[in-house]
Amino acid sequence: MSIYKLKSSFQNMLRPLVGRLAAMGVTANQVTLIAAVVSVAIGALLVVNPAPALFALVPVWMFLRMAFNAVDGMLAREHGQKSPLGGYLNEISDVVSDAALYIPFALVAPFSLPWFMAIVFLATLTEFAGVLGVAHGNGRSYEGPMGKSDRALLFGALGVLVAGFGTLPAWTWHIQPMACVLLAWTVVNRVRAGLTEA
Repeated sequence: MSIYKLKSSFQNMLRPLVGRLAAMGVTANQVTLIAAVVSVAIGALLVVNPAPALFALVPVWMFLRMAFNAVDGMLAREHGQKSPLGGYLNEISDVVSDAALYIPFALVAPFSLPWFMAIVFLATLTEFAGVLGVAHGNGRSYEGPMGKSDRALLFGALGVLVAGFGTLPAWTWHIQPMACVLLAWTVVNRVRAGLTEA
C-alpha cells in the first residue's frame, strides 16, 4: 500500500490548472527545476537556521511539491512536452530535493546525522530501483510502502511536530530505524515488480 494510489484523483483536480499553464507557455522542465530550487533553498535555510518554527515550511512545501510533481508530469504527457532531458531532470531533481528536505531533521533531537544519511541513501535507492524498470524495458515502479508520497507525508508530519513543540519526544528516535526498514522493503518491492513485469 502507498498513498501514491491517490495520485490519479490529485491529477484530476489539477488538470484545469495544467491546461492553463500549458496555454501560457509554461514547460514541464521549468516546473521541475523550480520545485528543485525551492526544495534546496528550504533545506539550506533549515540547516543554517534550524529554528523550530521554520520547520512549518516543510509540510506546506511537501504538499505544494507533490502538486508541482504532478503538474510537470501532466505537462509532459498530456501536452506534448515529454523529452529525454525532462526524464533526467525529473529523476535527478527528485533525489536532490529529497536529500535537501530530509537532512535538516538530523539537527532535531533525538534524531542524528548517521541515521538520516542512511535514510537519504535508502530513499535514493528506492528511486533508482523504481527507474531501473524503464532501463530494462518495463514501466517505472512506484510500489511502497515508503515511496516518495509516503515520505512526504512522514516528513510533513514531523515538520508539524517540530514546529508545534520545538523538539520531539525521545520515542521518536525509533522512527529512524523504522523508516530504514520500510525503505529497504520498498526497494525489494520495486525490484520484484520489475522482475514480474519482465
